[in-house]
Amino acid sequence: MHRFFGSVGLIFAASSLVGCTDADPTWHQDVAPIVAENCAGCHTDGKIAPFTLDTYAQVAPIADWLATTTEAGTMPPWGAQDTDECDPPAAWKHDRRLTEDQIATLRAWADAGAPEGDPATAADLPNPVVDKLTGETRNLEPEAAYVTSGTEDEFICFVLDPGNDAPDWMTGLQVNPGNQQVVHHALIFTDATAASADLADEDGKFECFGSPGIGEYELVGAWAPGAAPMETPTGAAMLLAADGLLVMQIHYHPVGEVADPDVTTIDIRTQPTFPGTRATMALVGNARNANQGLMAGPNDAGDEPEFRIPAGARGHTETIRIPVDDTYPVWAAGTHMHYVGTDMKISLEKPDGSEQCLVQTPAWDFNWQRWYDYDAPLADVPTIEPGDTLVLRCTYDNSLDNPFVREALQQQGMDAPADVLLGDETLDEMCLGVFGVAIEL
Repeated sequence: MHRFFGSVGLIFAASSLVGCTDADPTWHQDVAPIVAENCAGCHTDGKIAPFTLDTYAQVAPIADWLATTTEAGTMPPWGAQDTDECDPPAAWKHDRRLTEDQIATLRAWADAGAPEGDPATAADLPNPVVDKLTGETRNLEPEAAYVTSGTEDEFICFVLDPGNDAPDWMTGLQVNPGNQQVVHHALIFTDATAASADLADEDGKFECFGSPGIGEYELVGAWAPGAAPMETPTGAAMLLAADGLLVMQIHYHPVGEVADPDVTTIDIRTQPTFPGTRATMALVGNARNANQGLMAGPNDAGDEPEFRIPAGARGHTETIRIPVDDTYPVWAAGTHMHYVGTDMKISLEKPDGSEQCLVQTPAWDFNWQRWYDYDAPLADVPTIEPGDTLVLRCTYDNSLDNPFVREALQQQGMDAPADVLLGDETLDEMCLGVFGVAIEL
């Protein structure tokens, strides 16, 4: 959320300006309830957003920005969009996007000059949208608090012990951010072999980026401001191996000074019995060559496909095609790239040549990583079947026109783009699909 303003110049338009009528939306009667419910979860004191949106005086000067970002779908943050080339197969659970009426209200308010209205007849303000995991059975926290400082982002992995000496089945997980001024997002992985313990220091943590850096892991949870808890479909659960560990990767966005200590915890909901279907998160993609499904690209240097995004390239695409030989109901889908990525689309190509788009994030933002759950029972979610082909198309901008590239270069002490290859580091890239799938055992 630290890039919201950019070079926007906005002028406070008072309610007394010509053009305001009694029919125009006003702050107290129409706009404040929308902002309180959908924005205050981040844009209030003590949260990660760099400015607050609590009062008329704070919001009126940026009325046009508020309307523009909600029209563009960049606020509230929600990457999965309906586009001309992607009509998802079902609605999304916990969809944070504003309704068309709400967006129209914000635009009409901005165009009218942001009238304040009468505070004496102000509408009641709803609480921010917050989803809470119920029935949690355990709370896990790091061995020690973490303090971030300076101006460069940090990625820290914390090793957590769920304490089960027999296999357990997890049906829910929620991340509880500690210092919400610096905790930007979190990813939770299982570590069935406890390999992460060998990487951790005396406080149970180690630096990491992209993945937990262990040989065998499974993504089981994610959090960004506004994210709902992970809950598996009814009748399905994720396996927590006996004597295994969890790894919580936190992306810290420092505030330029020594921050208050952070102790971010997670709640998990488990049961000892297998519910009949195993839920898991499958990470598919990141092909390096034709044998792994990588297709010829527009900037390949030789005769063979290569995953390489040339310095300065705009609109560069890498496409991966993966044949499927089994049946997998898909209850969630998401995309993953790094800083150079701009758009990712995941489709299912059927043997008859038809295509079903599973998810598209046309304004990919590394800062808002999550997957998206289909709002449908397990029996009705899209299903990958033998003969289908998964098609991942990733689009990149490796030029200085991309603000994320400029920031990444600055962090690395570089002043010009370089060729970007597949990998785990800050200036590497990925093209990875994230799928919540059900497996019958």
